[in-house]
Amino acid sequence: MRKQDKVIITCAVTGSIHTPTMTPHLPITPEEIAEAAIGAAEAGAAIIHLHARDPNDGRPTPDPDVFMQFLPRIKQSTDAVINITTGGGHGMSIEERLAAPLRAKPEMCSLNMGSMNFGLFPMLDRYKEFRHEWERQHLENSRDFIFRNTFKDIEYILTHLGEAHGTRFEFECYDVGHLYTLAHFLDRKLVTPPLFVQTIFGILGGIGADPENVAHMHRIADKLFGDDWSWSILAAGRNQMPLCTMAAMMGANVRVGLEDSIYLGKGELATSNAAQVAKIRSILETLSLKIATPAEARAMLDLKGGDRVDF
Repeated sequence: MRKQDKVIITCAVTGSIHTPTMTPHLPITPEEIAEAAIGAAEAGAAIIHLHARDPNDGRPTPDPDVFMQFLPRIKQSTDAVINITTGGGHGMSIEERLAAPLRAKPEMCSLNMGSMNFGLFPMLDRYKEFRHEWERQHLENSRDFIFRNTFKDIEYILTHLGEAHGTRFEFECYDVGHLYTLAHFLDRKLVTPPLFVQTIFGILGGIGADPENVAHMHRIADKLFGDDWSWSILAAGRNQMPLCTMAAMMGANVRVGLEDSIYLGKGELATSNAAQVAKIRSILETLSLKIATPAEARAMLDLKGGDRVDF
């Protein structure tokens, strides 16, 4: 793993997992997403990870026109690195998932390193009623859903987004096998160092949120990538802050945000993305760790710069 003096905080602002019924603080409209992203950047996030939602009912949408209602505003208001999803939401085709990134040509995109079960259906037991009928169906459909990213899909994204437009990636690794898939693409020179490896814990279908698993994923990535990778971690739900803290002490960057957890503490809904960023920043600074600025994050990850995007 690359040695680094500062910690990059990523904030994933809205995602496609949680639904409007679960929290009134979930950003839905383009205006809300922009405000949430700007607030997170002001609180200390160097990277902002973005999905879009239908402003009428909050369902995930791949529509590039919706993305373009908030991307320029965020760029104009902050120097943060803007990272756009290529994962989209359940049921979206790869063409739909890539529509916004190919139009925006951002500095960074997320890239799931494999196909996997992605179970959200256990959350059905927590809510008796939903504000929108799509929410119940969204969660239930995950019982019989495989998120698809085949080797061919990954090759397509790396070629059409990475090679063609200079976009670099947050390589999302939900299990140990995903690290080996990334190593495969590194061997083929379809990806180039420094790798920004996001290890993800606590999604049903991926590796569990256990401190032993955090150490194991770190160990395997170190074996595969040597000094050619920068580590980041996210953990779902109540595991967000504890595992991010643990990994930061081991040299990792961290990701928080309402995409990954709607809570700030036990039983306490986070009122904003900025609140989660402020909390993890306070923890990191208490541990005598310094926070990377957007410019420092760009240098650490070899990004092309905000002047070379199409928004």
